[in-house]
Amino acid sequence: MRAERFLRACRREPVDCTPVWLMRQAGRYMPEYMAIRSKHSFLTMCKTPELAAEITLQPVNRLGVDAAILFADILLPLEGMGIGLEFAKDEGPVIRNPVRGQADVDRLRVIEPEEDTPYVLEAIRLVRRELDGKVPLIGFAGAPFTLASYVIEGGGSKSYLRCKRLMWEDPRAWHGLMEKLAETTVRYLKAQVAAGAQAVQVFDSWVGALGPDDYEQYVLPHSRHVIEGLRETGVPVIHFANNASTLLDLVKRAGGDVIGLDWRIDIGEARARLGAGVAVQGNLDPTALFAPLPVIEEKVKRILDRAGPTGHIFNLGHGIHKETPVEHAVALVEMVHEHSRRPSPVGV
Repeated sequence: MRAERFLRACRREPVDCTPVWLMRQAGRYMPEYMAIRSKHSFLTMCKTPELAAEITLQPVNRLGVDAAILFADILLPLEGMGIGLEFAKDEGPVIRNPVRGQADVDRLRVIEPEEDTPYVLEAIRLVRRELDGKVPLIGFAGAPFTLASYVIEGGGSKSYLRCKRLMWEDPRAWHGLMEKLAETTVRYLKAQVAAGAQAVQVFDSWVGALGPDDYEQYVLPHSRHVIEGLRETGVPVIHFANNASTLLDLVKRAGGDVIGLDWRIDIGEARARLGAGVAVQGNLDPTALFAPLPVIEEKVKRILDRAGPTGHIFNLGHGIHKETPVEHAVALVEMVHEHSRRPSPVGV
């Protein structure tokens, strides 16, 4: 049943226990990852299919999660669009030629994934062969707003001042940029599915910086374009909008088979607001993994109880922190399975 739990939950079908995976589960909290990282730069790991595949598989083997998620970065497609990208030590991503107006938008191109990100697609093929049906593989990409925020700001931001100013002062340039980012994302994710991804997640990590009116006018149409563009692939689409509890109804309108939830909203309340037509994913506070195990267990039980037995994928409310004790991550997976165990569905 492990091979089917995640995909069945995405489709809101009965499962023998609630599936669980962790955002950023392939990463810096694992000694196995750090052993590789000590020898290679981050971009080298992303662009070397054999390394990306090895890192993707590490938490599947160590934690016992019910899905693998490809080791990559949401900004990788930007290079093919003509955007200079580097990862500065201890500073995160840096955009060398940020977009600040219409002329900058005009020079950007929509990518051809087979030409511009072949290493991502090869990593997917390698992972699928190694998994051999053990668990499904999730592909992913950044949502248009989150990509735009990096492209305009030139890196990470706390205020998103440049991003919002372009949105309000030059709507034509804004929508032109968002259209190119959205179409790039559609092509990129379709190529991931063709290479073997069995579900995809769209990360809108920074969209919580917007109010409802701005989200509806400047973001929702472009996120909807991405998600509707993936419909023909037939794979589940997870739409994760971080820090967006106030936007939940709009996020649902933008689309997704599964709505990812951060920890700032009660998951039972979120299910009631979203209705029965979508599954939900989430939503343990990532810092809870630093708590004593009995505290983690109580939080797990509450989330499982509030989410219900069908159409729920257990996850953190955002990415796992790099200092997280690995043994707590292992225990979390075991707790989710133990406290949600039920008779196998008929015919499975």
